[in-house]
Amino acid sequence: MVEVKNLTKCYGDIKAVDDISFTVEAGEILGFLGPNGAGKSTTMNMITGYISSTSGTVTIDGSEILENPKETKSKIGYLPEIPPLYVDMTVRKYLEFMYDLKRVKLPKKEHIAEVMRLVRIDDHSERIIKHLSKGYRQRVGFAQALLGNPPVLILDEPTVGLDPKQIIEIRKLIKSLGKKHTIIFSSHVLSEISATCDRILVISEGKIVADAKSGELSGEVYGKQTLSLVIDGSPAAVVSEINKIPDVIRTEKLRDNGDGTAAYSVEYSTGADIRRDVFNAMARIGCPILDMQSGNEKLEDMFLKLTSGSGRNGGKI
Repeated sequence: MVEVKNLTKCYGDIKAVDDISFTVEAGEILGFLGPNGAGKSTTMNMITGYISSTSGTVTIDGSEILENPKETKSKIGYLPEIPPLYVDMTVRKYLEFMYDLKRVKLPKKEHIAEVMRLVRIDDHSERIIKHLSKGYRQRVGFAQALLGNPPVLILDEPTVGLDPKQIIEIRKLIKSLGKKHTIIFSSHVLSEISATCDRILVISEGKIVADAKSGELSGEVYGKQTLSLVIDGSPAAVVSEINKIPDVIRTEKLRDNGDGTAAYSVEYSTGADIRRDVFNAMARIGCPILDMQSGNEKLEDMFLKLTSGSGRNGGKI
Protein backbone atom coordinates (compact mmCIF):
# COMPACT_ATOMS: atom_id res chain seq x y z
CA MET A 1 0.00 0.00 0.00
CA VAL A 2 1.09 3.59 -0.71
CA GLU A 3 0.13 6.28 1.80
CA VAL A 4 0.72 9.96 1.04
CA LYS A 5 -0.02 12.19 4.01
CA ASN A 6 -0.06 16.02 4.06
CA LEU A 7 2.56 16.18 1.30
CA THR A 8 3.76 19.69 0.45
CA LYS A 9 6.52 21.02 -1.79
CA CYS A 10 7.45 24.70 -1.87
CA TYR A 11 9.79 26.53 -4.22
CA GLY A 12 10.26 29.85 -2.47
CA ASP A 13 6.81 31.34 -2.03
CA ILE A 14 5.26 28.99 -4.60
CA LYS A 15 3.53 25.79 -3.45
CA ALA A 16 3.92 23.27 -6.26
CA VAL A 17 2.14 20.65 -4.13
CA ASP A 18 -0.17 21.85 -1.38
CA ASP A 19 -0.89 19.51 1.56
CA ILE A 20 -2.22 16.51 -0.39
CA SER A 21 -3.16 13.14 1.11
CA PHE A 22 -4.30 9.89 -0.48
CA THR A 23 -3.76 6.15 -0.29
CA VAL A 24 -3.40 3.50 -2.99
CA GLU A 25 -4.33 -0.05 -2.05
CA ALA A 26 -2.37 -3.14 -3.12
CA GLY A 27 -3.22 -4.18 -6.67
CA GLU A 28 -4.93 -0.88 -7.50
CA ILE A 29 -4.18 1.18 -10.63
CA LEU A 30 -4.51 4.85 -9.71
CA GLY A 31 -4.72 7.44 -12.46
CA PHE A 32 -3.10 10.71 -11.42
CA LEU A 33 -4.68 13.28 -13.69
CA GLY A 34 -4.08 16.98 -14.08
CA PRO A 35 -3.14 19.73 -16.53
CA ASN A 36 0.48 20.55 -17.26
CA GLY A 37 1.99 22.32 -14.28
CA ALA A 38 -0.58 20.95 -11.82
CA GLY A 39 2.01 19.22 -9.63
CA LYS A 40 1.83 15.65 -10.98
CA SER A 41 5.52 15.11 -11.69
CA THR A 42 6.56 16.90 -8.49
CA THR A 43 4.33 14.54 -6.51
CA MET A 44 5.72 11.51 -8.37
CA ASN A 45 9.27 12.63 -7.67
CA MET A 46 8.52 12.99 -3.95
CA ILE A 47 6.86 9.55 -3.81
CA THR A 48 9.94 7.97 -5.37
CA GLY A 49 12.34 9.95 -3.18
CA TYR A 50 13.94 11.67 -6.18
CA ILE A 51 13.25 15.01 -4.50
CA SER A 52 12.48 15.70 -0.85
CA SER A 53 9.21 17.16 0.38
CA THR A 54 8.94 20.43 2.30
CA SER A 55 6.59 18.64 4.71
CA GLY A 56 4.47 15.51 4.87
CA THR A 57 5.24 11.82 4.51
CA VAL A 58 5.23 9.06 1.89
CA THR A 59 4.95 5.51 3.21
CA ILE A 60 5.37 2.41 1.03
CA ASP A 61 4.30 -0.85 2.65
CA GLY A 62 4.99 0.58 6.10
CA SER A 63 8.35 2.14 5.23
CA GLU A 64 8.70 5.94 5.10
CA ILE A 65 10.67 7.32 2.14
CA LEU A 66 12.78 9.91 4.01
CA GLU A 67 13.34 7.89 7.19
CA ASN A 68 14.31 4.66 5.38
CA PRO A 69 15.20 5.70 1.83
CA LYS A 70 17.16 2.60 0.85
CA GLU A 71 14.53 0.12 2.03
CA THR A 72 11.61 2.17 0.69
CA LYS A 73 13.11 2.81 -2.75
CA SER A 74 13.71 -0.92 -3.18
CA LYS A 75 9.92 -1.32 -3.14
CA ILE A 76 9.42 1.11 -6.05
CA GLY A 77 9.88 0.74 -9.79
CA TYR A 78 9.94 4.14 -11.48
CA LEU A 79 9.40 5.00 -15.14
CA PRO A 80 9.87 8.75 -15.67
CA GLU A 81 8.39 10.57 -18.65
CA ILE A 82 11.69 10.20 -20.52
CA PRO A 83 12.99 6.66 -19.83
CA PRO A 84 16.56 6.67 -18.42
CA LEU A 85 18.12 4.65 -21.23
CA TYR A 86 21.72 4.26 -22.36
CA VAL A 87 20.95 4.11 -26.05
CA ASP A 88 24.33 2.76 -27.18
CA MET A 89 23.82 -0.43 -25.16
CA THR A 90 21.89 -3.48 -26.26
CA VAL A 91 18.64 -4.15 -24.41
CA ARG A 92 20.18 -7.06 -22.48
CA LYS A 93 23.37 -5.20 -21.53
CA TYR A 94 21.35 -2.21 -20.35
CA LEU A 95 19.12 -4.38 -18.16
CA GLU A 96 22.17 -6.19 -16.77
CA PHE A 97 23.68 -2.80 -15.93
CA MET A 98 20.48 -1.64 -14.20
CA TYR A 99 20.23 -4.99 -12.37
CA ASP A 100 23.70 -4.40 -10.89
CA LEU A 101 22.97 -0.73 -10.15
CA LYS A 102 19.80 -1.65 -8.23
CA ARG A 103 21.62 -4.50 -6.46
CA VAL A 104 18.86 -6.95 -7.26
CA LYS A 105 19.28 -10.24 -5.43
CA LEU A 106 17.20 -12.47 -7.72
CA PRO A 107 19.02 -14.87 -10.11
CA LYS A 108 20.37 -12.45 -12.71
CA LYS A 109 20.03 -14.32 -16.01
CA GLU A 110 16.65 -15.86 -15.24
CA HIS A 111 15.17 -12.66 -13.78
CA ILE A 112 16.19 -10.46 -16.72
CA ALA A 113 14.84 -13.05 -19.14
CA GLU A 114 11.54 -13.13 -17.21
CA VAL A 115 11.21 -9.33 -17.24
CA MET A 116 11.94 -9.16 -20.98
CA ARG A 117 9.27 -11.78 -21.65
CA LEU A 118 6.80 -9.91 -19.48
CA VAL A 119 7.12 -6.66 -21.45
CA ARG A 120 7.56 -8.56 -24.74
CA ILE A 121 11.04 -7.38 -25.72
CA ASP A 122 12.80 -10.77 -25.46
CA ASP A 123 13.05 -10.99 -29.26
CA HIS A 124 14.83 -7.59 -29.28
CA SER A 125 17.29 -8.39 -26.48
CA GLU A 126 20.43 -8.08 -28.63
CA ARG A 127 19.40 -4.91 -30.47
CA ILE A 128 21.02 -1.57 -29.68
CA ILE A 129 18.46 0.63 -27.95
CA LYS A 130 18.93 3.64 -30.23
CA HIS A 131 17.76 1.48 -33.14
CA LEU A 132 14.45 0.68 -31.45
CA SER A 133 11.17 2.50 -32.05
CA LYS A 134 9.87 4.83 -29.32
CA GLY A 135 7.31 2.20 -28.33
CA TYR A 136 9.98 -0.44 -27.78
CA ARG A 137 12.18 2.04 -25.92
CA GLN A 138 9.24 2.62 -23.61
CA ARG A 139 9.03 -1.15 -23.07
CA VAL A 140 12.72 -1.20 -22.15
CA GLY A 141 11.94 1.55 -19.63
CA PHE A 142 9.19 -0.62 -18.19
CA ALA A 143 11.61 -3.53 -17.97
CA GLN A 144 14.12 -1.55 -15.88
CA ALA A 145 11.29 -0.42 -13.58
CA LEU A 146 10.32 -4.08 -13.04
CA LEU A 147 13.80 -5.27 -12.09
CA GLY A 148 13.68 -6.66 -8.57
CA ASN A 149 9.90 -7.21 -8.74
CA PRO A 150 9.00 -4.05 -6.78
CA PRO A 151 5.45 -4.08 -5.37
CA VAL A 152 4.83 -0.46 -6.46
CA LEU A 153 5.21 1.00 -9.96
CA ILE A 154 5.26 4.76 -10.56
CA LEU A 155 4.64 5.63 -14.23
CA ASP A 156 4.98 9.28 -15.27
CA GLU A 157 3.29 10.01 -18.63
CA PRO A 158 4.19 6.55 -20.03
CA THR A 159 2.38 6.99 -23.38
CA VAL A 160 3.58 10.47 -24.37
CA GLY A 161 4.72 10.56 -28.00
CA LEU A 162 3.52 7.06 -28.87
CA ASP A 163 1.38 6.26 -31.90
CA PRO A 164 -2.15 4.81 -31.41
CA LYS A 165 -1.00 1.19 -31.82
CA GLN A 166 1.81 1.65 -29.30
CA ILE A 167 -0.57 3.37 -26.86
CA ILE A 168 -2.95 0.39 -26.98
CA GLU A 169 -0.04 -1.99 -26.35
CA ILE A 170 1.19 0.05 -23.37
CA ARG A 171 -2.36 0.18 -21.96
CA LYS A 172 -2.57 -3.61 -22.10
CA LEU A 173 0.84 -3.89 -20.47
CA ILE A 174 -0.15 -1.59 -17.60
CA LYS A 175 -3.38 -3.52 -17.01
CA SER A 176 -1.50 -6.82 -16.97
CA LEU A 177 1.09 -5.42 -14.54
CA GLY A 178 -1.73 -4.21 -12.29
CA LYS A 179 -2.53 -7.83 -11.45
CA LYS A 180 0.69 -8.11 -9.42
CA HIS A 181 1.68 -4.52 -8.68
CA THR A 182 0.24 -1.36 -7.18
CA ILE A 183 0.46 1.28 -9.93
CA ILE A 184 0.31 5.07 -9.92
CA PHE A 185 -0.06 6.26 -13.49
CA SER A 186 0.35 9.97 -14.19
CA SER A 187 -1.10 11.63 -17.29
CA HIS A 188 -2.80 14.74 -18.62
CA VAL A 189 -4.51 12.65 -21.34
CA LEU A 190 -8.05 11.93 -20.19
CA SER A 191 -8.69 8.95 -22.46
CA GLU A 192 -5.58 7.18 -21.16
CA ILE A 193 -6.68 7.49 -17.56
CA SER A 194 -10.27 6.35 -18.19
CA ALA A 195 -9.17 3.37 -20.31
CA THR A 196 -6.50 2.10 -17.93
CA CYS A 197 -7.16 2.98 -14.30
CA ASP A 198 -9.42 1.67 -11.55
CA ARG A 199 -9.54 5.02 -9.80
CA ILE A 200 -8.88 8.63 -10.79
CA LEU A 201 -7.31 11.30 -8.67
CA VAL A 202 -7.41 14.83 -10.15
CA ILE A 203 -4.87 17.47 -9.13
CA SER A 204 -5.00 21.16 -10.01
CA GLU A 205 -2.68 23.92 -8.81
CA GLY A 206 -1.08 21.52 -6.36
CA LYS A 207 -4.32 20.45 -4.69
CA ILE A 208 -6.44 17.30 -5.02
CA VAL A 209 -9.81 18.32 -6.46
CA ALA A 210 -11.40 14.90 -7.04
CA ASP A 211 -10.87 11.29 -6.01
CA ALA A 212 -13.26 8.64 -7.37
CA LYS A 213 -13.48 5.34 -9.19
CA SER A 214 -13.27 5.73 -12.97
CA GLY A 215 -16.95 5.07 -13.63
CA GLU A 216 -18.11 7.28 -10.75
CA LEU A 217 -16.22 10.49 -11.39
CA SER A 218 -19.10 12.33 -13.03
CA GLY A 219 -21.38 11.41 -10.15
CA GLU A 220 -18.82 12.77 -7.69
CA VAL A 221 -18.59 16.01 -9.64
CA TYR A 222 -22.20 16.61 -10.64
CA GLY A 223 -24.16 14.68 -8.01
CA LYS A 224 -25.84 12.62 -10.72
CA GLN A 225 -25.15 10.00 -13.36
CA THR A 226 -26.55 9.55 -16.85
CA LEU A 227 -27.56 6.64 -19.03
CA SER A 228 -27.68 6.86 -22.84
CA LEU A 229 -30.37 4.76 -24.54
CA VAL A 230 -31.68 3.97 -28.01
CA ILE A 231 -35.25 2.59 -27.77
CA ASP A 232 -37.82 1.48 -30.34
CA GLY A 233 -41.29 2.72 -29.43
CA SER A 234 -43.46 5.68 -28.52
CA PRO A 235 -41.31 8.46 -27.03
CA ALA A 236 -44.13 9.63 -24.76
CA ALA A 237 -44.56 6.13 -23.34
CA VAL A 238 -40.82 5.63 -22.96
CA VAL A 239 -40.27 8.90 -21.10
CA SER A 240 -43.31 8.38 -18.89
CA GLU A 241 -42.35 4.84 -17.89
CA ILE A 242 -38.68 5.58 -17.20
CA ASN A 243 -39.59 8.59 -15.06
CA LYS A 244 -41.54 6.27 -12.74
CA ILE A 245 -38.33 4.46 -11.77
CA PRO A 246 -36.97 5.37 -8.31
CA ASP A 247 -33.72 7.39 -8.44
CA VAL A 248 -34.47 8.74 -11.93
CA ILE A 249 -34.12 12.52 -11.93
CA ARG A 250 -35.03 13.33 -15.52
CA THR A 251 -35.48 11.63 -18.90
CA GLU A 252 -34.89 13.56 -22.09
CA LYS A 253 -35.44 12.52 -25.70
CA LEU A 254 -32.38 13.65 -27.63
CA ARG A 255 -33.41 12.88 -31.20
CA ASP A 256 -35.57 10.76 -33.51
CA ASN A 257 -33.50 8.41 -35.62
CA GLY A 258 -36.04 8.23 -38.45
CA ASP A 259 -36.57 4.46 -38.19
CA GLY A 260 -39.02 4.36 -35.31
CA THR A 261 -36.28 4.58 -32.71
CA ALA A 262 -35.12 7.51 -30.62
CA ALA A 263 -32.11 8.36 -28.45
CA TYR A 264 -32.63 9.28 -24.79
CA SER A 265 -30.57 10.57 -21.89
CA VAL A 266 -31.60 9.54 -18.38
CA GLU A 267 -30.23 11.36 -15.34
CA TYR A 268 -30.27 9.43 -12.06
CA SER A 269 -28.91 9.66 -8.54
CA THR A 270 -25.28 9.00 -7.73
CA GLY A 271 -24.67 5.50 -6.40
CA ALA A 272 -27.81 4.02 -7.95
CA ASP A 273 -27.90 1.43 -10.75
CA ILE A 274 -31.10 1.70 -12.78
CA ARG A 275 -30.18 -0.49 -15.74
CA ARG A 276 -32.25 -3.51 -14.71
CA ASP A 277 -35.21 -1.30 -13.82
CA VAL A 278 -35.03 0.40 -17.23
CA PHE A 279 -34.85 -2.96 -18.99
CA ASN A 280 -37.87 -4.31 -17.09
CA ALA A 281 -39.86 -1.11 -17.64
CA MET A 282 -39.29 -1.17 -21.41
CA ALA A 283 -40.11 -4.88 -21.54
CA ARG A 284 -43.45 -4.20 -19.81
CA ILE A 285 -44.54 -1.68 -22.45
CA GLY A 286 -43.06 -3.57 -25.41
CA CYS A 287 -40.37 -1.03 -26.31
CA PRO A 288 -37.10 -2.88 -27.03
CA ILE A 289 -33.81 -1.30 -25.98
CA LEU A 290 -31.38 -1.35 -28.89
CA ASP A 291 -28.48 0.31 -27.11
CA MET A 292 -27.65 1.16 -23.50
CA GLN A 293 -24.45 2.86 -22.38
CA SER A 294 -23.17 4.81 -19.43
CA GLY A 295 -23.56 8.29 -20.79
CA ASN A 296 -21.84 10.21 -18.02
CA GLU A 297 -20.56 13.70 -18.71
CA LYS A 298 -17.58 13.67 -21.01
CA LEU A 299 -14.28 13.48 -19.21
CA GLU A 300 -13.21 16.66 -20.98
CA ASP A 301 -16.15 18.56 -19.46
CA MET A 302 -15.44 17.21 -15.98
CA PHE A 303 -11.74 17.94 -16.33
CA LEU A 304 -12.43 21.57 -17.24
CA LYS A 305 -14.94 21.92 -14.42
CA LEU A 306 -12.54 20.49 -11.85
CA THR A 307 -9.43 22.37 -12.93
CA SER A 308 -11.02 25.75 -13.69
CA GLY A 309 -11.79 26.40 -10.03
CA SER A 310 -15.54 25.67 -10.11
CA GLY A 311 -16.39 22.73 -7.90
CA ARG A 312 -13.04 22.67 -6.11
CA ASN A 313 -12.80 22.18 -2.39
CA GLY A 314 -9.17 21.13 -1.96
CA GLY A 315 -10.07 17.48 -1.37
CA LYS A 316 -12.71 15.00 -2.38
CA ILE A 317 -15.62 16.39 -4.34
